Amino acid sequence: MGLDRRSLLATSVALAAFGSGVVRAEGASSDGAMAQAEFPSAAETIELWPKGAPGDLDPNRIERVVERSTDSNIRDRAMSGISNPRMLVVRARQPNGGALLVIPGGGYRHIVVDKEGLETARWASEQGLTAFVLFHRLPGEGWADRANVPSRDAQRAVRLARHHSGRLGFDPARIAMIGFSAGGHVAAEASVNAVSIDAPVDSADREDCTPACTALLYPVISMREPLAHAGSRRLLLGERPPASAESAHSPDRNVTDKAPPFFLAHAEDDSAVSVQNTVAMRDALKAKRVAVETHLFAEGGHGFGMRRIDRGTLSLWPQMLLAWMKEHGVA
Repeated sequence: MGLDRRSLLATSVALAAFGSGVVRAEGASSDGAMAQAEFPSAAETIELWPKGAPGDLDPNRIERVVERSTDSNIRDRAMSGISNPRMLVVRARQPNGGALLVIPGGGYRHIVVDKEGLETARWASEQGLTAFVLFHRLPGEGWADRANVPSRDAQRAVRLARHHSGRLGFDPARIAMIGFSAGGHVAAEASVNAVSIDAPVDSADREDCTPACTALLYPVISMREPLAHAGSRRLLLGERPPASAESAHSPDRNVTDKAPPFFLAHAEDDSAVSVQNTVAMRDALKAKRVAVETHLFAEGGHGFGMRRIDRGTLSLWPQMLLAWMKEHGVA
């Protein structure tokens, strides 16, 4: 089910936790207390890169969080200018030993803080999962190797989550990943393009970066026309990317039989990201005999998250996801 207004408002205060309980990538944590009792489970953030994110070409970048909602009861913030990629930790209410890394969308222009990030984390915590909300670098904001920075941040986040799993109380083998829209592209790339670390940053880099299973909601997949989401492709690859770059960053073209199981969900009336992106990913996974479950809904549009699901079968997708994660030993 979706979240009601009171839950949405309670979830929105969690962003304040970014200032308390910051955990560097290596070493012990502080359990900084939340000032807001409404969301006690969000108590810390984990910075991804202890010596600064690699490849920073813009020392003047300014982080901004813009409120887009016109409803005082519902937050809808968008974050950009991220120089310090990090993840917010939302502890499970009654831990069951599983974890979920949440990657919000935003077309690579910004990151959708509330609707796809904090609200998903709140839902996950209520299911017994330790949740992490990833705020990764945005490729169009002055980074070397721009096309790889989002997925590298996601892989580093999985390694760090596993590194901290003992302290946070979950099984490092039981971490799933979920990505929405462009965050789905990040999650897909991070799941199918596992990379070795030539120069480890710290001991966390000894951990595996592939999640146990991955869920994609209305994902950007292809970087090739006509399926490509034009804005995401431009910000990730530039104005006129070569065909080789388009293929290298189209996860459906890079699936191997080593990929984890996938859960895919998309509305067929999505006018922003064609449902054929999900179909292409499903076909690629099936071709490699990777376990995949696909749900195509007749209506729902783009960006429904856990809000616009108060009617029809679309309202069931969180329960479908939970059941699927249970089948794969995460939830």
